[in-house]
Formats: sequence, C-alpha cells, structure tokens
Amino acid sequence: MIRYTERMKTDVDDTKTTEITSFDDLDLSSVMRRALRDAGFEEPTPIQSSLIPAALEGEDVIGQARTGTGKTAAFGIPILEQLDPLEECRDPQAIIIVPTRELADQVGREIVMLSKGVPTEVAVLAGGKDIKRQLRVLENGVQIVVGTPGRLHDHLQRRSLRTDKVWCVVLDEADRMLDIGFRPQIERILRRCSKDRQTLLLSATLPPTVRKLAESYMHHPLVVDCCDKDIAVDTIEQRYFTVPQNKKVELIEQLLEREDPEQAIIFCRTKRGTDRLYRQLSRTYNDCGSMHGDLAQRERDRVLQQLRERKLRILVATDVVGRGIDISTISHIINFDVPQDCDDYVHRVGRTGRMGREGIAFTFVVPGEGDFLTSIEQRINKLLKRDHLDGFEEPEVKSAPKPDEPKRSPSKKLNPMHRKITRRRR
Repeated sequence: MIRYTERMKTDVDDTKTTEITSFDDLDLSSVMRRALRDAGFEEPTPIQSSLIPAALEGEDVIGQARTGTGKTAAFGIPILEQLDPLEECRDPQAIIIVPTRELADQVGREIVMLSKGVPTEVAVLAGGKDIKRQLRVLENGVQIVVGTPGRLHDHLQRRSLRTDKVWCVVLDEADRMLDIGFRPQIERILRRCSKDRQTLLLSATLPPTVRKLAESYMHHPLVVDCCDKDIAVDTIEQRYFTVPQNKKVELIEQLLEREDPEQAIIFCRTKRGTDRLYRQLSRTYNDCGSMHGDLAQRERDRVLQQLRERKLRILVATDVVGRGIDISTISHIINFDVPQDCDDYVHRVGRTGRMGREGIAFTFVVPGEGDFLTSIEQRINKLLKRDHLDGFEEPEVKSAPKPDEPKRSPSKKLNPMHRKITRRRR
C-alpha cells in the first residue's frame, strides 16, 4: 500500500499539519544547523521540509520533486543525523544508489559538506574509478556509501560491500535508473539489506515501474509530492525554433552570438553528432568542451571540473549529463536535437534554473518532428514559445492545446511507522 500526503504537509502526526518554513522549525541537531549555515542553506525547499521530518521518524518515503530542488539534502540530512560513529560501526549504515557516475560524485561531495562538524566517512563507488582504491576504502571502514547500481553490484559479488548493518537505502533518480535497465542490480542490493531498513525513494516522475518497485520493497511508503502542477520550472523560459536539418549548425552559431550565454549546455542525440558539433563550434569558441559516454572517466571528470570552474562556457553533450550536473551558472540549455523522450526533455532543461535561478532553454525542431514537440508540451503542461532569427523561417510546428490540469489525488492520513531505535546526534 502506498500512502499519499499533500505538498508541504510535513508533520507525520495525523492531528497536525505544520508547514515548515525554516530549518529552525525542523528537529535538527546544533551540529547540523551550523553545517547548514556554513553551506549557505537559508530556508528549506518544499522537498526538504516535507521529507526530512518523515525520514527522521523512520518512515519509508517516496519524494517526488523536479531536479534542482535540493533532493540530496532532503535525504542526506536525516541520514547524517542518525549515523552511529565509525568507532562503533565500521560497516556501511546507509547506501545511496544513483544512476550515473557524475551524480555519485556530486552526491558524495554534498554529503561531505553537510557532515561538517562530525567526522563522517563517505565512500563513492562508481564505474570508471579505481576499484582497488575502493576496496581499500571499504576495508578501512565507511558509514555512507554512494554508488551506481553496476559498481555496487560488483562489490556485492566480491563480498567487499557488507550490508548487514545498513539501516537506510536511498534510491535517487529512481525513474532514470529503471529506464536504463538497472532494476536487477537494484533489487539484489535491496534483497541483501535488512527487511527492517528504512527506504527513501526520490524520483521526478512516478511511472508504473517505480510504483511497482516501491510496492515490492517499501513498507507502506508515504508519498510527498512537491512537484508543481506544471512540471516546467517557472524561472526557466522555454522556446523553440523550426529549422531545416541542414541549417541547424548555422542557427546555433547565430543563436550563441545573439544570446552570449554565461554558460550553456548543448544537447545532441548521438555521440557522433556530439563530436561533430563540438569540432564545428571549437573553431570559434576556445572555451568549448564535449562529453559523452565513450569518453574515459578521467576525461569526463576533467570536463565537469572545468565547467564548474567556469573554464568552459559551452559544453556539447549527450544525455549522459542530462542528470547529475548541478552547476548554478548554467544559464542556457539548447536542444540541438529534440529529445524523443519527454522525461529526457524535462531533465535536460532542469540543468538550468537551479534552486530558483533564472534560465532559458531552446529546442530545435526540424520538419517532421512536430509530434515530439506536442508530446513535450503535453508532458510539461505548457506551450513553448516560438522564436526566430532572420534567415531561418520555416512553417510553424503545430502544438497540441494545453492539456487540462490533472486532478490531485486525495490525501490519506495514517499513523506513521516508527523505528525501533532512535538514532540522533547532538
């Protein structure tokens, strides 16, 4: 059974519906409050104020929220607040499963940042990294493991990842992990952990595959839906161009000249197309880079670091960076190739407009791709605005009318499940 609660109703006591507006309203330790202040956290986002209290009570929770809304802190804070010190337990107590290597690194860094003030051992286990070093880290003792399903599964087979002390498992970007075929590895990890564990599932969407996983491996999970009725972020302006295929390169060159972005990610559909566009743009832009799945992990890490340090202004990439890139200075997203999956569009666009900042996204639509545009508009419940540049006039792509607003499921209030042991640090 899956239970539902309304957005921002965060108190798990069914007689109260307190709205959380400040981190001071949350039952957090003084250590965590200082860490949050030092990290620049001013007030909780909806997913943080909704998920943290329920997670601290030991609830299994499904958190639905769009990208860039602070989901990592939402599950990271309750875990850090309840960890046993390393000298008392040298085996992993929490496992955080994420779909990509880049997201694993990002989540690991944020967990370390939030742990300021209390010594905390965090291991990042992802493919493309030195497995011998990972083996040494695990042997020395860790409290939190962040990893991709494939590499975590590999460590389970090697018996280097011990799960008998794990009391919390997090499935971050669950819809994406299932989309790319990681269900068998995820299920094996969950089966190896105690049935009395706490499970937190974070997902931008809740398709049937995610619901089925939750029903199989979660105990009466509470769903907190922090998605606005419009999936599209209000701070992101979204436009499209109609353009013939043979003029797309010319169009993007003129668009970059017109927009002069602070930093931009240009998404292509294929690795070969990414390389081809990168070679074209690098003739004009010295601060241009590329990234796709065929690059070695060391090169991918180098490119992302350059992007974070603002040494790169333009990144041409495949959907490998559609999730897991949290860089607040990305001002522009350009879909050089229109995504054929609506959720891919949502996550591409989510790379800008992070944490309330403004951003803009452009999508190039060639004749014959009108159905893709229509599907995107129906998915985000918003019509994209048509843009134009001189010399690129094509017949307007017809879009479907704005769909009716979906009805909100009625909330249910049930008594919460409490952990047998309260784990808190003071």
